[in-house]
Amino acid sequence: MTALTLSTSAAPGLRADAIVIGVAKGAKGPVVAPGAEAVNEAYDGRLAGVLETLGASGAEGELTKLPSPAGFKAPLVIAVGLGVEPEDRDYPAEALRKAAGVAARALTGAKKAAFALPVEDAAAVGAIAEGVLLGAYSFDTYKDNGKDPKAKNGKAPLAEAALLGGKPRDAAHKAAAARATAVSEELNRARDLINTPPNDLTPAIFAGIAQEAAKEHGIKIQVLDDKALTKGGYGGILGVGGGSAATPRLVKLSYTHAKADKHLAFVGKGITYDSGGISLKPAGHNETMKCDMSGAAAVFAAVVAAARLGLEVNVTGWLALAENMPSGSAVRPGDVLRMYSGKTVEVLNTDAEGRLVLADALWAASAEKPDAIVDVATLTGAMMLALGSRTFGVMANDDAFRSTVHEAAEEVGEPAWPMPLPEHLRKGMDSATADIANMGERMGGGLVAGLFLREFVGEGITWAHLDIAGPAFNEGGPFGYTPKGGTGSAVRTLVRLAELTAAGDLG
Repeated sequence: MTALTLSTSAAPGLRADAIVIGVAKGAKGPVVAPGAEAVNEAYDGRLAGVLETLGASGAEGELTKLPSPAGFKAPLVIAVGLGVEPEDRDYPAEALRKAAGVAARALTGAKKAAFALPVEDAAAVGAIAEGVLLGAYSFDTYKDNGKDPKAKNGKAPLAEAALLGGKPRDAAHKAAAARATAVSEELNRARDLINTPPNDLTPAIFAGIAQEAAKEHGIKIQVLDDKALTKGGYGGILGVGGGSAATPRLVKLSYTHAKADKHLAFVGKGITYDSGGISLKPAGHNETMKCDMSGAAAVFAAVVAAARLGLEVNVTGWLALAENMPSGSAVRPGDVLRMYSGKTVEVLNTDAEGRLVLADALWAASAEKPDAIVDVATLTGAMMLALGSRTFGVMANDDAFRSTVHEAAEEVGEPAWPMPLPEHLRKGMDSATADIANMGERMGGGLVAGLFLREFVGEGITWAHLDIAGPAFNEGGPFGYTPKGGTGSAVRTLVRLAELTAAGDLG
């Protein structure tokens, strides 16, 4: 992973492969952003004009390369777009994060780059650091890159980034950089898991990875295998995993702090491969289904990040891990499962399996009576139809908590949108055979799934559901600090919720 340093050095004398500066979209053309004063001065104050001549406008995501002026030790200047110039020139954290990510990705193969982006405060340091670390990410485990295991298409990711304007002796700046490093490293771990082929990430293997991380970071862990699940009566997880030779697991990760007086529970859907089961997905819809464990990856990463940050809050992560496959032992449409809660569920569609494993994990989490539960899942295609591929839906049994989760997501740069749980849709899941069916009305399918999950949350417990089906896996080209493939969606939202809880600010 890219090494970060904070530096007060002047840009001209810094030995690096490139100097990264910001350029904004002004009313009359591109505007050089704060942090690039030395570069602009070396161009006799005409850098904006030079960039405009080269076609730069300052638009978000735009990148322009030009040779460094005389006297600079770095041979290259990279100008990256920050979007519309703010009236007060106080650039939003997300604009800095995206710009740093674009530049870091463009610097693949470089040994060192200096980032001279606007640094107004510690928050800016953290945003730029996150953008660099997330933007430089690559997944090349299965590519033949010769002698360099870190190579990206033959080139290693950016090795070192110096954040100019970041003060190495300033406690707030150092803390911001350290936080960014911990969160980004765990988010990138989630990306690695999501990108790993399903033949190399069965439920048992995922559980083993969690065990290693728990040991490293002082997190208590409990793993229930198929025998323990059978003994405990976890009918939902067992039903979904019954068709696969790779048996299911329920993993409980417990991070505790001696001074904590609040407890959060995170629950993640971990379908390590989803064929749809007997209700088989058609060709064209199953090729990326290794990503159906993105919710569990996000929960895992968030718990480890909370431990690394030493947050004064108790956080329990539940990973409901199973592989959904068709076979003679697979659950069938029409089967009835007795869930861990004791409720019975008529399975009308085996491809609506995520809600079944989550239901058991939600009830298990509820037994500990946490202050709040948040589940994360790539749950429904309906949510993608509603919100697109970059925004996740937020549902909850408490409007104030839904707003808190939504605001936390937006604060850290994860697009989210509050969604309702209309009571009239609940009737569509009535079953003549069981307590509830796992399917309801087709229209509003994402909301129906949320209503189903609500049935398995303990009475009086505040709960939110994040449907990350859209942003969890990027099938298009990279943008900002988001790569192609697994994105690590919801990790930063969960970490922020843990921080708010530790600070006593959870709504």
